Amino acid sequence: MNRHIAARPGREDRLLRELHIQNLAVIQDITIELCPHLNCFTGQTGAGKSLIIGALEILLALRQPTDMLRKGAVEGRVSAVFHVESPHLRQELAVATDLPVEQEPELIIARRIFESGRTSASLNGHPITGTMLKQVGEILVDVHGQHDAQFLLKPANQLAVLDDFGGSTEMRREFAELHRQRQELFAQQQELAASRTLRRQQLELYEFQAKEIDDAIGGGGGDANEHETLTARSRVLANAEKIKRQAAGTYAALYEEEGAIIERLKVAMAALMELAEMDESLGSLATQVKEATVSLDDAAFSLRRYVDRLDLDPAEMAEVTERLNLLNRLIDKYGGRTAGAGLQDVLAYREQIGRQIAELKEQDQDLSASAESIAKLEERLREIGGKLTAARKKAAGKLVPLIHEQLADLGMKEAEFKVEFMALTNDFASAQSPGTAVPGLDHSTSSGFEAVEFMIAPNPGQPARPLRRIASGGELSRVMLALKSILAQRGGADRVSVLVFDEVDANVGGRMGSVIGKKLRALAAIHQVLCITHLPQIAAFADRHLTIRKATSKGQTTTTVTVMEGEARLAELAEMTVGSGAKSLSETSLAQAKELLEAARGKKGVRS
Repeated sequence: MNRHIAARPGREDRLLRELHIQNLAVIQDITIELCPHLNCFTGQTGAGKSLIIGALEILLALRQPTDMLRKGAVEGRVSAVFHVESPHLRQELAVATDLPVEQEPELIIARRIFESGRTSASLNGHPITGTMLKQVGEILVDVHGQHDAQFLLKPANQLAVLDDFGGSTEMRREFAELHRQRQELFAQQQELAASRTLRRQQLELYEFQAKEIDDAIGGGGGDANEHETLTARSRVLANAEKIKRQAAGTYAALYEEEGAIIERLKVAMAALMELAEMDESLGSLATQVKEATVSLDDAAFSLRRYVDRLDLDPAEMAEVTERLNLLNRLIDKYGGRTAGAGLQDVLAYREQIGRQIAELKEQDQDLSASAESIAKLEERLREIGGKLTAARKKAAGKLVPLIHEQLADLGMKEAEFKVEFMALTNDFASAQSPGTAVPGLDHSTSSGFEAVEFMIAPNPGQPARPLRRIASGGELSRVMLALKSILAQRGGADRVSVLVFDEVDANVGGRMGSVIGKKLRALAAIHQVLCITHLPQIAAFADRHLTIRKATSKGQTTTTVTVMEGEARLAELAEMTVGSGAKSLSETSLAQAKELLEAARGKKGVRS
């Protein structure tokens, strides 16, 4: 059961190593170990083969676990161990889950199902949301069968696959980057245009305020001390008469009146100088009095000059008062209305609105510049978009006949496959001819000017329908097998390495089963494949053959999964050949089973 099958050269190491299911429908507790290549599940109808795939879909949020809890259980659980070698994919998973898994190749994903209907999910023991879980599932596994959750069924992914197939991925990336730049510029342009009126009003207000300040204090920045200087001068002019009267009286007391201070001080000075000649110890004192007399005499002279110059000029008083009133209004208006605001605050505000005026004018220039930039980007987008469209149509022309060949091999010879292009604008078609109108870029997406849809008519006379709307799970699986076989041969055009096929052999016979088996085997050289099959012709090609059986004991039904090897595998293939209703296996049926194994072994070189 644990035998190891080495990965074949050239395949990507992104593997589902183990699947563990507890209390899900008829499954009580099973662990399934998988090999890196083709894993086939067989068993009688109703044994639970599709339940294995259903459990995987539940695990990866590709299916809701409605009424799937085993009867009597309060909790169910599905978990899986994946090995992801690619650092790029681990980084992609880390981004999707916001968890540090970049350095961990072994990933354990678990989903719990509770009796209440609630579910929870985790990655390496860390809780994740349902949305995160679904993103992880889309990165790791591609399920083909009855459920519409596959990567290749989504039109957006079909477009990406077509670009990969046609070698247009780099061109698509260039278009996406140009489209992103254009959208950013367009949003900036719309924002600038929407605020144009408000911006103009703001600019007019700032320019008015700047002119008012400049007219009052000059455009060179003015003198921040002018208000203090004028305030001081105003006090002087307002008290000029009182100042003159008191200053003149003081001068008279010092110098002009009888017994003036300076006259008496000079007498005292002369006496002390005489005494100093008689007593040298008085020399210092005489000198002090002399210096004081000289200093006071100079002060009196200066005071006299001040009184002579002091004159009340009514015109100057009016001029100073008017100027002060103007500056006070500016301070009240632009000084911030704070205690102690002064002319320096007005000058700071003028500097601030000067910068805002420049910014507002620059935004108008940006509006014109963005329009020019958008026009250049749109021209480049039209050029790249046209080439991208042409490359996609060329790729579709190559892909369609290859699909038809594969479908013919798979028993769908009459099926018609096509790639339908849908323009994102009504005038898209006219853009394909020189000189005609170019489509509006507002209708483009980051992927280009068109969307695509893979269409198929499985039977003659039926209209082609989208691949995602095919009713038959078997037909859908075969179409997926055809697509995967072609994309795998392109060496990189496929994106998911774990492929799951359910009902791939629906309504086909033994001969077709061998064809499908060979294709699955070829696909398993590049991808890990899980396949549910009813045909021994397919099961014979398996690298690991697992049989699912259901048993009932004491009113309880359980399901088991067994790896078939050696004689047990021969017996299982023989039973599949003759039908489960056969009472015993004949030598003929065992010989037929051995022949199937030998034929498959001869093609792929693995032991049973």
